[in-house]
Amino acid sequence: MGYYLGIDLTDSYAMISYYQLNQKEPETVSLVAGGENYQIPLILAKKKNVSQWYFGEEAKRLSRMGEMICVESILSRATADEQILMEDEVYEARDLLLMYLKKLMALPQVLGSTPSYDCVVITIPSLNKENMMMFGEMAPKLGLSSKKLRVMDHKESFYYYAMSQPQDLWLHDVLLFQASREQLFYYTLKRNLHTKPQIITIDESPKDSFQMDRDETFLLALQKAMENRIVSTCYLTGDGFDGNWMHESLNFMCRGRRAFMGKNLYTKGAAYGAAVLDGQKPWEFVYLGENEMKFNLCLKVKNRGKEQFFDLITAGKNWFEEIGNVDVILTEGQEIVFWKQLPHSNEAKLETIELTDLPKRPERTSRIHIEAKPVSDTKVEITMQDLGFGELFRSSDKIWKYTMSI
Repeated sequence: MGYYLGIDLTDSYAMISYYQLNQKEPETVSLVAGGENYQIPLILAKKKNVSQWYFGEEAKRLSRMGEMICVESILSRATADEQILMEDEVYEARDLLLMYLKKLMALPQVLGSTPSYDCVVITIPSLNKENMMMFGEMAPKLGLSSKKLRVMDHKESFYYYAMSQPQDLWLHDVLLFQASREQLFYYTLKRNLHTKPQIITIDESPKDSFQMDRDETFLLALQKAMENRIVSTCYLTGDGFDGNWMHESLNFMCRGRRAFMGKNLYTKGAAYGAAVLDGQKPWEFVYLGENEMKFNLCLKVKNRGKEQFFDLITAGKNWFEEIGNVDVILTEGQEIVFWKQLPHSNEAKLETIELTDLPKRPERTSRIHIEAKPVSDTKVEITMQDLGFGELFRSSDKIWKYTMSI
């Protein structure tokens, strides 16, 4: 059936959900049986003079007793590649985060769920190349291949959550409001109905500070978010929505639309995303976020006598992870033609690269290795290397580089 984990990781806490395709929706692990205590503090505690480690709520509780040395803010410290001094011993922050993740990923097994995962997705507030590489290095240490451990930001996990719901909940635009004690912001999810597959984009609002009247602040944010647009559903998440303070804002929000509140939306979205990325959940959407490639890059080739397009880079894939490789044999000349296409367009733009000073050889006796590696969501570095042709023609060792943009 496939077994998937979604982990929401911030500097303060983690939440973890497990999902199988025969489940109606992902199940979030609660530390209190039958409760909704989903947030597991991102804390490690070490017993003084003993190599015994505790994590989460237990670490928080034991550290208050004074017999423990406590480590907090592990995610940001690991991303910064910090070293942490504890009892005259230096620990790598990344090793401590790895220890925390191992303990966290064991929780579903403690509850009796399957111990083997087909795909694990970690979602964090924002993504960059540094934390992508960090989690990539952790994958084998967690017993996972690079394809089985994926990382995404909160926007993308919101996308997977929203589009996994019944169609009437995303028929029009979808809003997600996130609130802390001090601040409020929202995401707006929109569909392009004129493309196939449908392209999904998400806009992020600036952060607003809560005024004295929280209800009025939220009401104004709702009115601004819904101005000149039809909204099917509103989701609310974050500790800032705790308490019985929504009155006028709640009345406005629920007028002709659905609304849901919960703190585990991102972790559930990550679990849904794990199933989609594993290819086991039907999916007819492409998400174009700030980390996703904005165009397709391909070659028109002849494979076993049939003309076809070979995809080097695919729009909608994370540019940190995407890379394309292929060996081709030139049929004639010293040029390679690349096809660039926007995902919402039926037309392609052709860009030709000439392999200057490639040794002259008979037709079909020059083999070229092509590597396409994104350097941003709109630029791809192309590297082409002359491989020669077996024993007939030695490689010239020539390499050509070119940066292609949309």
